Amino acid sequence: MKEKLEQALECFKKKDYNGAIDLFTAIAEVETDNAEIYNNLGLCYANVGDDEKAEKNYLKCIELNPQIPQSYINLVDIYYKQKRLSEGINILSYAIDMLPDDIIFRHYLARLYMEDAKQDLAIDELVYILDKQPDNYDAYYDLAKIYFEFGNYDSAIENLENVLEYKQDNEFIYYYLGEAYQANDEIDKALSNFLKAIATNNKFPLAYKKAAILFMARGDNDDAVEYFEDYLNFDIPQEEKDNVNKLIENIKAKK
Repeated sequence: MKEKLEQALECFKKKDYNGAIDLFTAIAEVETDNAEIYNNLGLCYANVGDDEKAEKNYLKCIELNPQIPQSYINLVDIYYKQKRLSEGINILSYAIDMLPDDIIFRHYLARLYMEDAKQDLAIDELVYILDKQPDNYDAYYDLAKIYFEFGNYDSAIENLENVLEYKQDNEFIYYYLGEAYQANDEIDKALSNFLKAIATNNKFPLAYKKAAILFMARGDNDDAVEYFEDYLNFDIPQEEKDNVNKLIENIKAKK
């Protein structure tokens, strides 16, 4: 069996998933209580697109040994992909009961709650995570997304600023922070963050457009034209280019 297991793992490594399935299945027929083998079979079936058999094997793995964290994650990936959110939430709740110290389950659970429009429950999970892991910037980011959707821009800003303490020079965080400040009518801070997004990644077209709009709103027409023209250098739809060109013409006509 040891030699057959090594062969199965080698097939998996080489992405010969059908060969791995044959070998893992042969092992499972002998070692019927080997939970890891069923998890491996589930992974193979998932990789060949047979989610039904993958799910069956992950469930068998959990039945035999509920202490294998990856089997829950693998199963939830299927449920999430198939939008079976209630089943995903149920299996994660069971995983938390079995492995209460594994914070990753709570984060997956929070994201399923977010997908299922159960934002209050998602907030509860994310706050719990941050109480245990105050440097978990992914949890801050997810909280910011929820608060932004709720229109609580102050809290969205606070959580995005927390993300920047751990993940600096990220153009997307600067961009989302700019959007939050803009929604909160803090135009100068919004503009500052859009410009930081550009400084971090000068091939980020939406940040140029946002910066140009805010320069225009402040009456800084020269800067507005400059950033609109930079925006036009990107591969954007022709209709969008036409609209921006008309806007530039209108700005220049006012000088």
